[in-house]
Amino acid sequence: MIDPKLLRERPEEVLATYRDRLFDNDAASIAERVIELDKKRRELASRADELKSKRNVESAAVGREKDAEKRALLLSQMANYKDEIARLDGELTTLDTELRGLELQLPNLPDPSVPLGHSDAENIVLRQIGDEWKAARPNLAAPKPHWELGEKLGIIDFERGVKISGSRFYLLRGNGARLQRALISFMLDVHREQGYEEVYPPSMVKSICMEGTGQLPKFADTMYRDAEEDFTFVPTAEVPVTNMYRDEVLPGESLPINHVAYSVCYRREKMAHGKDTRGIKRGHQFDKIEMVKFVAPEGSLAELDKLLDDAEEVMRRLELPYRVIEMVTGDLSFTACKKYDLEVWAPGCDEWLEVSSCSLFGDFQARRAAIRFKTGKDKPRFVHTLNGSGLALPRTLIAVLENYQQADGSILVPKALRPYLGGQETL
Repeated sequence: MIDPKLLRERPEEVLATYRDRLFDNDAASIAERVIELDKKRRELASRADELKSKRNVESAAVGREKDAEKRALLLSQMANYKDEIARLDGELTTLDTELRGLELQLPNLPDPSVPLGHSDAENIVLRQIGDEWKAARPNLAAPKPHWELGEKLGIIDFERGVKISGSRFYLLRGNGARLQRALISFMLDVHREQGYEEVYPPSMVKSICMEGTGQLPKFADTMYRDAEEDFTFVPTAEVPVTNMYRDEVLPGESLPINHVAYSVCYRREKMAHGKDTRGIKRGHQFDKIEMVKFVAPEGSLAELDKLLDDAEEVMRRLELPYRVIEMVTGDLSFTACKKYDLEVWAPGCDEWLEVSSCSLFGDFQARRAAIRFKTGKDKPRFVHTLNGSGLALPRTLIAVLENYQQADGSILVPKALRPYLGGQETL
């Protein structure tokens, strides 16, 4: 949620940002409606406060008035005040509900440092890492995709996954399951070394938690929900971990707070017909390691750089070719004010796969979830939140299989993962 004062005090600047930097005319229209309703609300609130003040004055006068006729007149006037105040309070309640609903639909405003651009076609490749590792890779004329490698080795079972749960599901078996588990443990250990406290969160959360991190109401159609109770299956550990501190005032000296969490994630994938139907790139259920930060506003941009480097460290240790992408304004997510993506090269699929989004949200999530901090005698302020995948599976698994494949169809185990596989060097 953006700061309401911005819309109140600098409305034209906000509207111009939505139109000319985010290229989102729908958001600009919603913002115009918010500005209109906010003005109306303040007028009604002012009128209600005025009547309540008059009522209080005349209530005191009733007690002092000895003349019965004058006393009756005052009581009659107070009754009129009561009815009008009740009407105004009812209007204010309705307005507050409508305003809240509209404010939740407004995307975050981009940080001034974000490059201007309409779409992902204009995103900027900041750096690409991996050329120095080519000599260590097998010289294969035609690298095989992971679905061929996995089926041949018996470590990915598509047929039985579909039999159990339907399309976009699969089984990892034997060394495939062990490799996935090794990746998860390895990533958690790397981030723990970097100063993140590990959290094992619930996989189901209340709707208010999804609202707090910005998934609701915008992305309701991508979620899996319990039909009877107020439970939503998490699309990322960002949701429960961020909401750990919902409605709290944190001690300023406790910042920054860094958490890392493993979770199974659930998303209702909305894919074009026939797109990405092969392999394990897209599914309704997947594993992910998520880093979440709660920081003071003054240092949040520097914390984003550190978050990105922490995610890159996983790529460096796995010795996978990757690149860092800076998002332009038109490709920012709904909640982010600045964002970088990490993409890993998958030679068998012949494409770059996104394995991490490292995002700064400013106080956007903190306002929605009421997460503040207080230092000394200062007034409480909203924290800034950040999150980044460190990394997302199964795409990291895809990259390992395809980059470490050997000419005989076996898979060389990355050196960083061998301790997690009992020293095993090949699959």
